[in-house]
Amino acid sequence: MKILWRLFKMYKPYWSWVVLGILLSLITVMANITLMAVSGWFIASMAIAGVAGASINYFSPAAVIRAMAILRTGGRYTERLVTHEATFRLLSTLRVSFYQRLEPLVPAGLEDLQSGDILSRILADINTLENFYIRVIVPMSVAALATLIITWVVSAYSSTLALTLLLMLAMAGVLLPLLIGKLGVKPGRQNVERNTQLRTQVIDGVQGLAELTLCGALQQQAVQVRDASERLIQTQTDMGRVSGLAQSGLTLLSNTALWLVMILAIPLVSSQAIEPAELAMLGLLSLAAFEAVMPLPEAFRLLGQIHTAAARLFELSDRPVPVQQPQQAARTPSRFDLSIRDLNFRYREKGQLVLENFNLDLPMGHKVAIVGESGAGKSSLIQLLLRNRQAETGQISFGGRRLEDYHSDQLHDWIAVVPQQVHLFNTTIRQNLLLAKPQATEAELHRACVIAQLDDFIAQQPEGYETWVGETGVKLSGGQARRIAIARALLRDFQLLILDEPGEGLDSRTEMNMIEALLPALDGRSMLLITHNRSVLRLMDETLFM
Repeated sequence: MKILWRLFKMYKPYWSWVVLGILLSLITVMANITLMAVSGWFIASMAIAGVAGASINYFSPAAVIRAMAILRTGGRYTERLVTHEATFRLLSTLRVSFYQRLEPLVPAGLEDLQSGDILSRILADINTLENFYIRVIVPMSVAALATLIITWVVSAYSSTLALTLLLMLAMAGVLLPLLIGKLGVKPGRQNVERNTQLRTQVIDGVQGLAELTLCGALQQQAVQVRDASERLIQTQTDMGRVSGLAQSGLTLLSNTALWLVMILAIPLVSSQAIEPAELAMLGLLSLAAFEAVMPLPEAFRLLGQIHTAAARLFELSDRPVPVQQPQQAARTPSRFDLSIRDLNFRYREKGQLVLENFNLDLPMGHKVAIVGESGAGKSSLIQLLLRNRQAETGQISFGGRRLEDYHSDQLHDWIAVVPQQVHLFNTTIRQNLLLAKPQATEAELHRACVIAQLDDFIAQQPEGYETWVGETGVKLSGGQARRIAIARALLRDFQLLILDEPGEGLDSRTEMNMIEALLPALDGRSMLLITHNRSVLRLMDETLFM
């Protein structure tokens, strides 16, 4: 219940929308019940008057019936607008707040999760929570209020009828939903989990399609996806059975309530305690009253699914941030000298040291190359410089101050990084470049692409800068994608440029031309080059071997 209560409190900024949606839904339900009851009374009264040859005022009840019909239609439409507006506002808040909590966790705080699982939480789990207000909060609130109103109205005719109808509504609105909720907990939890498993299997398969093809493992992956699909279908079948049981139970209870009310009301007609036409009214009223509690079994069935989705989201958002930010960030320094002293770092406690007693001096405007075997800690050093991870011991200073004195956002503004694994979005070359500088001119784009040795490739494309790169740059070679990432980094107003294996996927001559073109463009700014290509080392001010 703590998780559901925490989820409910997130609606606090939108309480006016929440209350308005509940009131509109209540008005709609009561309008429909009133329509049914008055229609029953009106038809019965007209029949009795016709037999007796008596006159009857049919204008007033006819007007009430028309008014209720209009109110039901208008109320339903308005209720849908309001409740969906409240839901969409909450989902928007959830997505933004969840992303804001997710961003500081990358990468150290999410290492135990697959990308498909994270995507499932961002999309499927948040979408599941849209049911909480529309299909849980509103139905429960309306059912409670409508039951009180209906019982009060019926008690004016007979307290026995009112208690009987209240008992049947309680069975349909409390006992049956509790049973359905209990039966739906396991399938609801499994539905969220197996949806995540299937999505993860599919995403992993698509992302690793080339490797699966090369290794001849496509069939094995297809079997895993099929098995995940079959497990999900079985869960959805179980949920369907629970829903069917809920509908059957509601039908049984509503018809039983009708018979009980009729059996108890007939003697009241005989004793003239109520009018004959009121018998039909009470019968249809008791039947229509179940509209108020009809959504409750489904609401309780969804609670397990909603609870699981909310728990998965809160578990992720509550994770401790690996690197704490300063309460007040330091000012921008006048110089951006980098100094590292006695740095030690390991990924896991008591694990092997990745960096041990590491030292580095990179004065502003200098170019330093780092050469080392794979696993020597070069990429880990980048993570530490960006404060994505925290060093165990030692000190990193930038601009004469400890790195911990700066906020990560400041470092991201000052340090431009081209990692080994570059990411391109499924859009054009131009849009991928403009991520670094949305207001960049055509001349600036061209200059960056010339330095990155990308201008000839773009000129050969029929659509030029509007060439579509595909998902993760799938339509480009590795070298082309890396050069786009380098051009994108050059568009930024950086103080330190870090290139991690920029020549990967390029021939030595192209890499040399790129570095030679890049150096004048630094214009007094610093560069840290991680490379295996020793032919470019002569262009550096200093080389550090790891």
